[in-house]
Amino acid sequence: MILTDDNFVTIVEAVKQGRNIFENIRKAVHFLIATNIGEIVTIFVGLLLGLKSPLLAIHLLWINLVTDSIPAIALGLEKPDKDIMNRKPRDAKKGIFADGLWGKIFVEGIMIGMLTLFAFSLGNNLYGIEIGRTMAFLSLGLLELVHSFNIKSEESIFKVGFFENKYLVGALILGTILQVGVVCIPSLASIFNLVPLNTIQWIYVGLISISPIVIMEMQKKFNEIKFGKVVYGYKERSDY
Repeated sequence: MILTDDNFVTIVEAVKQGRNIFENIRKAVHFLIATNIGEIVTIFVGLLLGLKSPLLAIHLLWINLVTDSIPAIALGLEKPDKDIMNRKPRDAKKGIFADGLWGKIFVEGIMIGMLTLFAFSLGNNLYGIEIGRTMAFLSLGLLELVHSFNIKSEESIFKVGFFENKYLVGALILGTILQVGVVCIPSLASIFNLVPLNTIQWIYVGLISISPIVIMEMQKKFNEIKFGKVVYGYKERSDY
């Protein structure tokens, strides 16, 4: 560590920034792997169930380029949590996936994949394969954009705030515009083999897309009741 001035308070600020950088890398990796597992689950489980492919190759390419990458970059620009300096020092021997992160990634990936399959099955059974794929494509992209807000903190998003990270809000707006635009602009829709949706179908997609907030808020509340205060990377019981 090199101090650029004679104020030793700089050390504290350097530690704070170091912790924030580590946490942001962890959040970005968490998001990227969880969403990619969601895509794998969508295709793999769909094939196991004997369904026609819920998504085409061009759909997955678009999802990876737009709704994966933009929120991941925004998560890397998160401000330090208010309590980041109250946490115990991290064990240098622990890797980035320590403290159960792999388990969280797999569970969240399965959640995203199953919700996408539900959207596909709903559209396919009620309206046909083209509507099913369009609903699956929209739902997967929007699910990932919404889920990025769950990864901001182990605390409730309603406690942390939706608008603390303006880059993540921008990623949500931009990603939604691009995702919806592919379906609504006829020339793009034809390239992606997508079809227009009616009002009811859009409502289905919207309800499915916001469900990760509800599911993760229930999980966070359960952790809070069972373990006490939960902080990203480790649990801190209130009776310590």
